[in-house]
Amino acid sequence: MEEIRDEEVQDEAVMNQQTANSSSGNEDESQDVAAGEQNGSANAAKKETQTGGPEQTVQSKDSEDAENSTDSEAEESADSGQTADPSEETGKKSFFGKKKKDKKDQQIEELTDRVQRQMAEFDNFRKRSEKEKAAMFEVGAKSVLEKILPTVDNFERGFANLTEEQKQDAFAQGMEKVYRQLLTSLEGIGVKPIEAVGQPFDPNFHNAVMHVEDEEAGENVVVEEFQKGYLYRDSVIRHSMVKVAN
Repeated sequence: MEEIRDEEVQDEAVMNQQTANSSSGNEDESQDVAAGEQNGSANAAKKETQTGGPEQTVQSKDSEDAENSTDSEAEESADSGQTADPSEETGKKSFFGKKKKDKKDQQIEELTDRVQRQMAEFDNFRKRSEKEKAAMFEVGAKSVLEKILPTVDNFERGFANLTEEQKQDAFAQGMEKVYRQLLTSLEGIGVKPIEAVGQPFDPNFHNAVMHVEDEEAGENVVVEEFQKGYLYRDSVIRHSMVKVAN
């Protein structure tokens, strides 16, 4: 009987030890699970702090997309700038606000300006040549007329010495007609006599060879003409030789 009781006591002790071991094992497992959960939460927190959380990851992705888009736009603009049409480059404004000109346009403007200058120079040369020719013709005409005027003077002196009877002579009348014809021809080419008697003295047209005091005449007035003066196209061929009063 005593042996049976000892065996029962030993069995109960074994069972109690097994239950104790099982309970301690359960507690260890629960502790391990709790520790694993704590480690997992800590690792997740670390990952979130490193990556900045889900919102920061989205923002980083958006920023990366924006940077990629700007890089692609810059590359496209660079490619478009390299392949741009030269005509568009000419439309760009320079530093001073003026449009850049193409080389062809500059050459056209330079050639146009050169042609215009040459045409202006030729026109000036033509006008200058015409003036020189006119001046040379005038000088030549004056030299010829100066040689003819003494003949006119001789006609006038001859007619001034004729009496009334001699003027009625056919020969004198014929000579007078030749004289009138000569004056008409000279007038036709622009030769005119200078008015002297009764006019104020003008050194541009008159050559004073005598001076007289005359109360009836005005001051500095031509009272007598010794030799006629003539104009050719408003230029003096020969000055009038006159007497001036007062």
